[in-house]
Amino acid sequence: MPTDEMARTLAATQAELEALRAELDETNRGVLALYAELDAQAENLRQATELKSRFLAYMSHEFRTPIGAIQSIARILQDRVDGPLTDEQEKQVRFIQTTSAEFADMVNDLLDLAKVEAGRIEVSPGWFEMVDVFSALRGMFKPVITNPDVVLIFEEPHGVPKLFSDDRKLAQILRNFISNALKFTQHGEIRVSAKRVSDQAVQFAVADTGIGIAPEFHHAIFQDYSQIDSPIQKRLRGTGLGLSLSKRLAELLGGEVALESEAHKGSTFYVTIPISVAPASAHVFDESSPS
Repeated sequence: MPTDEMARTLAATQAELEALRAELDETNRGVLALYAELDAQAENLRQATELKSRFLAYMSHEFRTPIGAIQSIARILQDRVDGPLTDEQEKQVRFIQTTSAEFADMVNDLLDLAKVEAGRIEVSPGWFEMVDVFSALRGMFKPVITNPDVVLIFEEPHGVPKLFSDDRKLAQILRNFISNALKFTQHGEIRVSAKRVSDQAVQFAVADTGIGIAPEFHHAIFQDYSQIDSPIQKRLRGTGLGLSLSKRLAELLGGEVALESEAHKGSTFYVTIPISVAPASAHVFDESSPS
């Protein structure tokens, strides 16, 4: 090949390499700019989440005082301290008590969710027996069940060993599941059970004979503020936070939640947790001062 032709080929190759290098530099600058934008958006999202969590915590704390006052006044009226009540007045006082208790539960869910989102919640593990947790839940719900067509059954937890976990948070998850089942079960039973599913894990189930949940809603049922579109749902109050909070509490305990349900065929909510909580979970998540 003549020298001048080799020179032209070399020059063309160098020009092509320079063009590729310039294109690569431009791409790198674009990638760096994109990373910077993503970092800025992530920071904005973090700040927005922190502000929301602070607002929820502040609002929840502020609501507790008037709720407590309403409940105290209702108790005074119910105890007839200022005199007897007519049948209609007694009915109205019971309505006030029920409504204020539901409101208190909503506020507590909001406060707990705010703490979880802000990374400020304590996992306090200890050894406990499931029969004790079931006994406490049974006593808690006994005065709440007013529908004679629904029975709440706690199965004996055979084969379930002592657990080293946070029994209060586990009880809160099961309490949310049972409360949810009571809302949507008008006839039949709600059955609470526990079984060992492996050498390391125990699974709890709350099964009901209620309205059930269609498959298209399963993906969203554990999301914040999620509620099922049904005639019964529209008649009931709630924030839709109970199941979302249960999911997050289960994750803090190193476990997970699950659902099996069909429309008009009842639902079963599951929570599976380790028999012994991992050491990494047994500490206080606190990135800033408590609210």
